[in-house]
Amino acid sequence: MTGTSPARTVVLIHGLWMTPRSWEGWTERYQAQGHRVIAPAWPGLDGEVEEIRRNPSRIAGVGLGEVIARYEEVVRNLDEAPVIIGHSFGGAITQILLDRGLGSAGVAIDSAPVKGVLPLPYSTLKSAWPVLGNPANRNKAIALTPRQFHYGFTNTLSEEESAAVHERYQVPGSARVLFQGAFANFNPRAVTKIDARNPRRAPLLLIAGEKDHIVPPKINKANWRLYRKSPAVTEYHEFPGRSHFVIGQDGWEEVADHALDWATRHSRI
Repeated sequence: MTGTSPARTVVLIHGLWMTPRSWEGWTERYQAQGHRVIAPAWPGLDGEVEEIRRNPSRIAGVGLGEVIARYEEVVRNLDEAPVIIGHSFGGAITQILLDRGLGSAGVAIDSAPVKGVLPLPYSTLKSAWPVLGNPANRNKAIALTPRQFHYGFTNTLSEEESAAVHERYQVPGSARVLFQGAFANFNPRAVTKIDARNPRRAPLLLIAGEKDHIVPPKINKANWRLYRKSPAVTEYHEFPGRSHFVIGQDGWEEVADHALDWATRHSRI
């Protein structure tokens, strides 16, 4: 059980179309077990969901480089190397921070792919098309409709359940971040570029949800295989029946405990 593990500092990194509120259950659970939990917002996403929806221009044009820089600053200023856990684009950021020598261990959940991951399943393209389908969106903040959100994030939930999740958590997302991630393999200087052979990287666990539409297991497995020539610890775990909203749908406690238990066991500190 996580509750029997030594106290840790845990940094939680949310993904696109979300805020730190998406981690509210995890934060409370980890804190109740004695851990120090830090869940910073992306630049432009400080504040409550409702406030951000009223003024989405604050996130428009924010790039992935700016987001990574914020989390790198947070982690470097800590008095100990934390466990880093990220969801969706937060998972890609987790991988990048570990590649830069940060963290004692990392967990990337339903991770957006880093540069070098090639599969592009239909469900991924369909989930991203409301943004990527119009190049003029690049510097805008784009929200997902309840229907789009249901397909991409919460496809294992009923429409009513999905609508409640959409209302509580969804905010407009920076289209620039999605464009940067989607076209990384065509950009030699992509911000998601890592050294997959890095032998000094902290241990990394990639977690996938079996029913995820945005980042299906096929992408997560390809991301895992990207590290096959690295001596650093890299493992993969798939949770059956889970959507992209694996961090909040029923049973999220199992995912939260597995993530931190694994990170604690494999931590290099």
